[in-house]
Amino acid sequence: MSATSSPVASVPLDAGIVATLSGITTATITTILLKKGLRNIWMRGSRPIRGGQKRLVGRAFTLRFVPAREDLATPESWSSPISTRAAIEAMPEGCIAVAGAMGVTDAGIFGDILCARMAKKGVGGLVTDGVVRDLAGVLGTGLPVWCQGAAAPASVAGLTFVNWQEPIGCGGVAVFPNDVVVVDDDGAVLIPQAMLDDVVKLAPEQERMEAWIMDEIGRGAALPGLYPMNAETRSRYQTGKG
Repeated sequence: MSATSSPVASVPLDAGIVATLSGITTATITTILLKKGLRNIWMRGSRPIRGGQKRLVGRAFTLRFVPAREDLATPESWSSPISTRAAIEAMPEGCIAVAGAMGVTDAGIFGDILCARMAKKGVGGLVTDGVVRDLAGVLGTGLPVWCQGAAAPASVAGLTFVNWQEPIGCGGVAVFPNDVVVVDDDGAVLIPQAMLDDVVKLAPEQERMEAWIMDEIGRGAALPGLYPMNAETRSRYQTGKG
């Protein structure tokens, strides 16, 4: 951690917001944000480590790695006050840990022991553009993980941990502490904190509209004028006519 910066405090996420967004796909969220001009909000390389992981919603708790430097990236650094271990102890229940690992895939940022501690603390999940190690053990902890896979070497073989709860890049996306992250089978999507209320307001209607469109397709409707809706189709949708 740099001497001039302090970690940003984590802000709890309203349970009502979590409940609403838990019913919204990441695909729908990207559509809503696209309409608001945001294209780069899907974290590349963050894939579910196992099938069937439920959709998660939580505040981003950020962790930042930089390239390994031999005098800093050492096993001894794991005992430093500035370490992944210390960062995990600062994670609040329900957060989603988002680790910017620069896409490095030959050094696992967390293994089974660290993931077990995160699970015990009630951390919602881990999202990274890097990889984990001790794969069988990580799976055994039950912690939901989105990553690029697994590698045997420890993090210090390719990365230096430098801070938590500061702006990071993960999968090519700028992530700030307390932004909101939604993850499902399609990957990890970021909702900027300032746009959260708009997304929560618009997302349920977007889902309802797309469900109605699917019903119309099931009845044999053609796509032109249906998706996207023209004025006539929108009128039928709004009046509830089939």
